[in-house]
Amino acid sequence: MLEREFSVSNSPITVTLDDNLERPLVKSATPLTKVNEYAELKQLIKKKGLLEKQPRFYTYKILSTVGLLALSIAFLLLVNNFWLQLLNAAFLAFVFGQIGFLGHDGGHRQIFNKTWKNDIVTLLQGNLLVGMSYSWWNDKHNAHHSHPNEVDMDPDIALPAISFSEEQALGKRNLFRFLAKYQAFFFFPLLTLVGIDLQRVSIAHLLKGRARHTASEAIFIALHYVFYFGLVFFFSPLNLWQGIIFILVSQMLFGLYLGSTFAPNHKGMPIMEKGSQVDFLRRQVLTARNVTSNPFNDYMYGGLNYQIEHHLFPSMPRNNLKQAQQIIRAYCTSHSISYYETTSLQSFKEILSYLHQVGAPLRGKTPSLKRVVEGNAVGIKSLKQSSFTK
Repeated sequence: MLEREFSVSNSPITVTLDDNLERPLVKSATPLTKVNEYAELKQLIKKKGLLEKQPRFYTYKILSTVGLLALSIAFLLLVNNFWLQLLNAAFLAFVFGQIGFLGHDGGHRQIFNKTWKNDIVTLLQGNLLVGMSYSWWNDKHNAHHSHPNEVDMDPDIALPAISFSEEQALGKRNLFRFLAKYQAFFFFPLLTLVGIDLQRVSIAHLLKGRARHTASEAIFIALHYVFYFGLVFFFSPLNLWQGIIFILVSQMLFGLYLGSTFAPNHKGMPIMEKGSQVDFLRRQVLTARNVTSNPFNDYMYGGLNYQIEHHLFPSMPRNNLKQAQQIIRAYCTSHSISYYETTSLQSFKEILSYLHQVGAPLRGKTPSLKRVVEGNAVGIKSLKQSSFTK
């Protein structure tokens, strides 16, 4: 049995639980009458210079990441061994993920002060090197940042193949209903499709003319496929079927890597009712989960393991997030705002147990969960969330 508490004492927030699922659902909030706490926190961050751009860091990150890509391409062209090329496909998937993190940073204006410079980096990293529309990603991701874990507002909890509430699960039909029924078991296999799906929706986005610069984005995505398929099928020693397998392995592992680094951020954390008038600080902190900081995690997660810090200050360069964490965690503690951090393994345990419980009604089971809430209409003193046992 795993337990953790969400503390928001002295906060003008009402939190309830779904009738069947022990899932925090933030429903409403009264207007703030005290000093704007977020503005106060931002001043503390600014005084430390943590919002200032980091050109040296990003020069190193871009050059080193492109260098890894060049290494993978050289290996693809020069090594005539299919089994070693499968290892290279896995390495390329990792490199694609690292490139994706740089595109994410550029989309948040973390790299340069000028918007157009960030857009160029994101166009090159996203469209050209990964094959994903940067404008589609920015639109979707900005909606997520504005409404994290908010019902009908956050696109990241409105997925066809995964359900995040009992209502969503019961509303699924046909194949998607079957997936929701056993979604904890299908979760990681489904992540292997993330990379392919990102490219599918990117192409659909461009075909519908929704991009701000459709022509330039389409050209760079087309160039991505010309280089990608050209290198694999025409310049590498791989035959046709080996090339197809190489591409499938690289794309599926890319999706698994990217999905596994994004999932711990919010999956299994409190869900907000649509239109919840919760102040920005608590909205961002209570819906996010940090993954324990260490050099390995910081690199593999591309800084996304500091999810609370990132959501509070999206434009903060990722190499400043660790220092910001000390300030933000202390501030949250002093204001009785729950700040949640756990290990990678524990985050996946929580995600899978929650997803399994969401699908319980489709399996004909009723959750046997404790409802533990202490507090009143003004604020919740403690919200204890137990792990799911079925």
